[in-house]
Amino acid sequence: MKKKFYIKTYGCQMNVYDTERMIDVMAPEGYEETDSPEGADLVVLNTCHIREKAAEKVYSDIGRIKKMKQAKNDAGEDMILAVGGCVAQAEGAEIMKRAPVVDMVFGPQTYHNLPNMINKSLALKSRGEKSRILDTDLAVDEKFDQLSKKAVKKKPTAFLTIQEGCDKFCTFCVVPYTRGSEFSRSIDDIMSDARKLAAAGVVEVTLLGQNVNAFHGVSSDGEEWGLAQLIRKLSKIDGFERIRYTTSHPHDMTDELLEVHRDVEECMPYLHLPVQAGSDKILKAMNRTHNSATYIEIIRKLREHRPDIALSGDFIVGFPGETEEDFEQTMKLVRNVRYAQAFSFKYSPRPGTPAAQLEDQIDENIKSERLTRLQALLKEQQTEFNNSVIGKTLSVLVEAPGKTADTVFGRSPYMQAVQVNVGEKDIENLVGRIVNVKINEGGPFNIQGVLA
Repeated sequence: MKKKFYIKTYGCQMNVYDTERMIDVMAPEGYEETDSPEGADLVVLNTCHIREKAAEKVYSDIGRIKKMKQAKNDAGEDMILAVGGCVAQAEGAEIMKRAPVVDMVFGPQTYHNLPNMINKSLALKSRGEKSRILDTDLAVDEKFDQLSKKAVKKKPTAFLTIQEGCDKFCTFCVVPYTRGSEFSRSIDDIMSDARKLAAAGVVEVTLLGQNVNAFHGVSSDGEEWGLAQLIRKLSKIDGFERIRYTTSHPHDMTDELLEVHRDVEECMPYLHLPVQAGSDKILKAMNRTHNSATYIEIIRKLREHRPDIALSGDFIVGFPGETEEDFEQTMKLVRNVRYAQAFSFKYSPRPGTPAAQLEDQIDENIKSERLTRLQALLKEQQTEFNNSVIGKTLSVLVEAPGKTADTVFGRSPYMQAVQVNVGEKDIENLVGRIVNVKINEGGPFNIQGVLA
C-alpha cells in the first residue's frame, strides 16, 4: 500500500518548482501526494523566507501538525515531519531547538536527498532513538544532477530552473544566505530537461532563477551562453510554443535580451522586472545597483522592440529611511511605467540582513497607509490593462477545466488569467491546446471570453 505524502508550499515560484521535484523524488519510494496533512506518513513544509513573518507562520503550522502527529502515534503509526526550504536553510538549528516534534530539517539545495533522510529517520526511530536530521548543504550542482534523471509528467505548462542563488546582496533580502551564490546550469543539462518537457506535452515553459537573466551557462564546447542565446535555442525545440522567464534583475537586462522580445515569436510579451522603489536614495540604500532612470530606459527600449509588452513588478514600501517624498517618487514611477500586474509589500526586517540593522525603521501605520495608496494605483492600472483587451481576440493556452461544466481556464500571452466559455466543446481535448478567444469581459483579476 502506498504511503501518503503531504507538502505545503509557501512563497515563490522557485518553491513551487521545488515542491514538484520533491513529489517526483518521492513517487518511486512508494509515496503518493495527499491534500491533507491529517493521517499522512510524511509531511513537508516547504518554506519561504521572503514574505512577512515567514518563520512565525511555519511554527504555527508545526503546532497544528504536532497534534495530528500525536494522533497518528496514538494509533500505533508514525508521521515524519520535515521542514524544508529557505526558512529551514536560514534557521535550521533554531527550528530543531524550538520544535522537537520536527524530525528533519533540510535546505532548498538538498531535497534530492529526501529518500535517504527518510530512511535514516526511520532507522533511528526503529532503534528507539530521536530523529534529529539537519541537512543544509549548498551543493546545488549535485541536486540538478539527481533531478535530471527523473521522469516528467504530462502537462501543458512547466517550470524549468536554469539558475539559482544570488550575488546581488540587496540589503533587505535573505536569498544569498538561503539559496547560496549564483549558479547556472550547463546548456546540455538544460536542453536535455527541456526536450523531456516537450516530449511530455509541455507547450509553455517558464525559465526560473533567483536572477534568471544573470544566467551564464556553459555549453559542451566551453562557450558561455547568456539567457538571450538560451531562449533562442529553446525556441527551436519542437513543441515549445511559449517561453517565459522570471525573476529578472534590471542590472542584467542586456540589449541582446531585450531584442529577444522582438525577434523570438515564442518569447511571450510579458516581463516581470522588479524595481522595488522609485526613489534613487532608497534604491541605493537597498543596494539595487540601478536607479530609476536606468530602469525607465530599459522599459523604453523594451517597448520600442515590443510595443504590446505587459509589465509586472515588485515594490517594497516603508523601507528604512523612506520619506513621504521618497514614496511619492515610487508612485510617480508607477504612473510613468504603467503595470499590467504587480506585487507590493510592506518592508519587514529579515534577521541577518543589513537593512534590519538600520535605525530609521518606519512606523507600521505609515507603511500600511502607503501600501494602501500604492495598491489602489496598481489595481487601477491592472484593471485598465485587462479592460483594454475587451473586444480583441487573444491566443489562450488552456491549462485546466474551468469552474463550470462549459468553461476552461487558461492564460493569455500577457499572463492574464482567462475564463473561456466553450459551450458544448469537449473540454478534455482542449486542455493543452492554444485556442483563439474573443474577450468580452475584463476586471481587476481576470478576463473572460468565448472561443473565436
